Amino acid sequence: MSQRTSAWHGSGLTALVVAASIGLGLSGCAKDKITTGSIAAGAPRLEALTAAELQRAIGPLGQAYARNPTDKTTALAYANALQMNGNPDQSLAVMRKLAIAEPRDRIVLAAYGKALAADGQFEPALDAVRRAQTPEYPDWRLLSAEGAILDQLGKPADARAFYSKALDLKPSEPSVLSNLGMSYVLEGDLRTAERYLREAAKSQGADSRVRQNLALVVGLQGRFDEAEGIARRELSADQAEANVAYLRKMLAQQNAWGELKREDTRKTKPAQN
Repeated sequence: MSQRTSAWHGSGLTALVVAASIGLGLSGCAKDKITTGSIAAGAPRLEALTAAELQRAIGPLGQAYARNPTDKTTALAYANALQMNGNPDQSLAVMRKLAIAEPRDRIVLAAYGKALAADGQFEPALDAVRRAQTPEYPDWRLLSAEGAILDQLGKPADARAFYSKALDLKPSEPSVLSNLGMSYVLEGDLRTAERYLREAAKSQGADSRVRQNLALVVGLQGRFDEAEGIARRELSADQAEANVAYLRKMLAQQNAWGELKREDTRKTKPAQN
């Protein structure tokens, strides 16, 4: 399989990378997408929950939100949980209401930008993230977020300039390196993407979402067993199976899983005399 080929520039791969990198360095999701980073400091680490645990958490969060919809911590957590559960429209509605109540709050604006981007509204998302940024005191997370949105708008050179600025402020930050790696996936340069994702996975503070991005890129290159091994690493049995299932789903979207498995089998099968 070619490391860099126009075959990877179709709408299917674009959708896959949107799913993989739409966290924008703001908050993450372990169930429906592979993402990186977190900015909602007061919110629970929902990305660590299993699908069943997430379902159980949404009810109480929704009830708490209904009692006090302008409480920032509750609204951020509820919006994040909804997005993780595959409800981007509802998540966006929660964040839009909070952004109206807190029009100058950087964390709220950043999370609102994430919700807009997850809904495919990239230009408004870019505006929200830029309004959240303070030029005299730039936030590396927002720089990475802006880069991720620019990638989705088809501006990889501009996006990588923002990742570079973010890394100047936060050297070796795994979420930024992961976003940078996924930028090269969009371009079809899987070898360079893997290099940055391996660096991200080795960096202090790297979480399972970074490693799942690496597993995805390794799988896209046809190294099936290695990809599964990465997807299972340092996780409970249930989480590992969920991640492998997700990896298969992502590769299947490219109609690639069966072919990759056949290719992997051919590589390991003894040669016939």
